[in-house]
Amino acid sequence: MMTYLGHVLTGAAAMASLAIALFFLKFWRRTRDAFFLLFAMAFAIDATSRIALGITEVSDTAEPIYFLPRLLMFGFIAIAIIKKNAPRKDR
Repeated sequence: MMTYLGHVLTGAAAMASLAIALFFLKFWRRTRDAFFLLFAMAFAIDATSRIALGITEVSDTAEPIYFLPRLLMFGFIAIAIIKKNAPRKDR
């Protein structure tokens, strides 16, 4: 059972993740760089995951279903970093 403070902190973390996603989406619209799009998608997944955890009554957050969105999120971040640092073929 989550306390009132727990709900507030979950909401604040969700809001921060959503703001970061919009920040990266703004830069993606300017540059069309996949790096920014992947980061925006990662933080949007994090925001929706935190909203879902805040809304639902969670019995145990150690269940694997709660780790899948974070695994996907960190996967997007890793792919973005690897793609950005990969050598280009046009050089």
